[in-house]
Amino acid sequence: MTVRVAIDLALDRLFDYTVPEELEKKLAVGQLLSVPFGHRTARGFAMEMVERECDAKRTLKDPNETLSDPKRPYALKPISAIVDEEPFFSTRLLELVRALAAYTAAPVESVLKAAVPAAVVRPNARAKELYFISPALAPVPVPMTARRQWLYDQIVRLGGGWMQQLCRELKTTSASLKEMGRLGLVTIAPRQKRRDPLGNMRRILPTKSLPLNDEQTAALGVISAATKPVLLFGVTGSGKTEVYLQAIAKELESGRGAIVMVPEISLTPQTVRRFASRFGDKVAVLHSALSDGERYDEWHRIRSGAARVVVGPRSAVFAPVRDLGLVVVDEEHDPSYKQDDNPRYNARDAAVLRGRLEGARVVLGSATPSLETWRNVAVGKYDLAEMKCRAGAGTLPAVRLVDMSAPQRGDSSGAIFSQDLLDAVKLRLDRHEQTILFLNRRGYSRSVTCAVCGATVDCPECSLPYTYHRADDCCRCHICGGWILTPKVCPACGAPALQYKGIGTQRAEAALAKCFPNAKILRMDADSTSRKNSHDDILSAFRRGEADVLLGTQMIAKGLDFPNVTLVGVLNADSSLNMPDFRAAERTFQLLAQVSGRAGRAELPGEVIIQSYDPSAPAIVAAARGDFAAFAKDELSVREECFFPPFCHLAAVNLRSKDLKLVSSWADMFAKSLMKVKGLTVSEAVPSALEKADGWYRWQVVVRAPSVSTIVKAWRWLLAQRPPPAALRAAIDVDAFSLT
Repeated sequence: MTVRVAIDLALDRLFDYTVPEELEKKLAVGQLLSVPFGHRTARGFAMEMVERECDAKRTLKDPNETLSDPKRPYALKPISAIVDEEPFFSTRLLELVRALAAYTAAPVESVLKAAVPAAVVRPNARAKELYFISPALAPVPVPMTARRQWLYDQIVRLGGGWMQQLCRELKTTSASLKEMGRLGLVTIAPRQKRRDPLGNMRRILPTKSLPLNDEQTAALGVISAATKPVLLFGVTGSGKTEVYLQAIAKELESGRGAIVMVPEISLTPQTVRRFASRFGDKVAVLHSALSDGERYDEWHRIRSGAARVVVGPRSAVFAPVRDLGLVVVDEEHDPSYKQDDNPRYNARDAAVLRGRLEGARVVLGSATPSLETWRNVAVGKYDLAEMKCRAGAGTLPAVRLVDMSAPQRGDSSGAIFSQDLLDAVKLRLDRHEQTILFLNRRGYSRSVTCAVCGATVDCPECSLPYTYHRADDCCRCHICGGWILTPKVCPACGAPALQYKGIGTQRAEAALAKCFPNAKILRMDADSTSRKNSHDDILSAFRRGEADVLLGTQMIAKGLDFPNVTLVGVLNADSSLNMPDFRAAERTFQLLAQVSGRAGRAELPGEVIIQSYDPSAPAIVAAARGDFAAFAKDELSVREECFFPPFCHLAAVNLRSKDLKLVSSWADMFAKSLMKVKGLTVSEAVPSALEKADGWYRWQVVVRAPSVSTIVKAWRWLLAQRPPPAALRAAIDVDAFSLT
């Protein structure tokens, strides 16, 4: 027997090994293997079994030779060992891996790496074992002191426990407990102890299914009867999560599992809390904020079938759920479902593909669907379940647009807040209601500029100015992470006249504190959520009413449900609209509509105030009206006329080098070569919107075609014809979400 193995190197090829006779009956596709590779021992996954004739007289120095001429017989090296007899991948999951590798033009090894957490396959990864003490079933009669009798009685009452925990609770020592073990009063043995990321949530009182309104009932019916993906298009607060919960409950009753995907780690705690209260210990989480031990234990709980419901961001699409029956992609429009580096897959599309391979239902939920999904509904590829009204007592908030280009009456905060917004915040403070303020830029000011010569303090490694952070008086680059102490004089002319321009969340927080000194303010951005569990801590504090105002970036724009929030303020609605990207209008509409939906979700009516320097922009007007259908109709007509997605597939060919001349010449060469390929629409080579990042010059060629296969074939042909030099990095992003 011969097995083809994907080695733990991104070589984009499989290697053949023989299987020793004693391992043949144990070997299975999807297992993790140990194999000889060159002068070292490597690890890899068994991808397939093949029959192959071998020349026993020929020996190989390097297994790389095995694929150089597949028609010639070779004496292959045998695998060294099976690391884990339980496969890491089912046959269908391997099909998904291969399909994503082909679609994204990525090495299959990189998809395998994305699919299994490193903490699970690391050589020293293992379950945590601690000593557990149990009362002996038939304790040996021994003389007992009063203290020892009391300890024994307590251990019996507790039914045993972990040694460290018992030492702490019973105020004793491990030596005393070990002596009881030696006397035969208790048994002490190592036992696996689960590292549970949901430890605190396990104490939440269980909840039962809520009564569904007519729209929710109809939506659940569409999902239950679906034979193709379903778009659950419901306004914010329409009760989509309860529909998810009841759809999952049906799958669990039939013995099948479910995956629930959320776009942001910040949404995971609140979502997990709802699912954990409904399904208890059947819920597992997978996300990057877990410790290695927690990831190891959660992944193995899923693989063993102990956990039937998985909640997490994009990597959860690969969770090894047994008998998968349902995949839910909440906020399916969110760009964070698209991975930025290899493999550049879209987890939403991967979920649809996995559902097809597993025979599972797929639900894509959103109040502001992506235009790709909306068109798939229009052409009949997806079913539609629509919910137009809010569930319960909630009503959609009233929305006001404020023109910030007009002079603001009585403004004392540097044009950060309009007077209308300040009055509205004060009213909520007086009523003891809560406010959410949205500003999609962290830091204090977006740039430090000289008032004399106009020069900005720029990051030397990136084509961007530093962002000023007041908390530590530093200028930081949000691209490469570099920082400097804030200069006292202009680096260009030496004038002591530096100004802070632009508004970030730190500056808005400081200004708000001056306007309302007695208000309690929480800030939620990448700077305030660097600690583990900080997302959950901030949101929990706000939910408990420990703050009056929650100010943050897009972390707070979607998925959050706070009954006492009656006001949402958007401080700079134009920031995403001015991005050099054909999706700028779509993203602006989605952000504004989503953050507006945080207001008025219970009995109290809600209000939204959107501050804009261009309040007549179509995306902003449509978002204020909450009219997605009208926005989508207009935007799709423009996209179709210009041949942009969803009417084509778009890929960005990205080239990077430390040498500007090298990257520009090769980008031009790539563009001209691709223009020769029939069926492609190819742009000229241009610098990326972010021309320099982390010391690398970046150029881009945009390719469009009716099918992905045409783009991928052209890309592979191009690399074979023109292998880039070592000083140049070239990559392709199929179905690119960003052209910056």
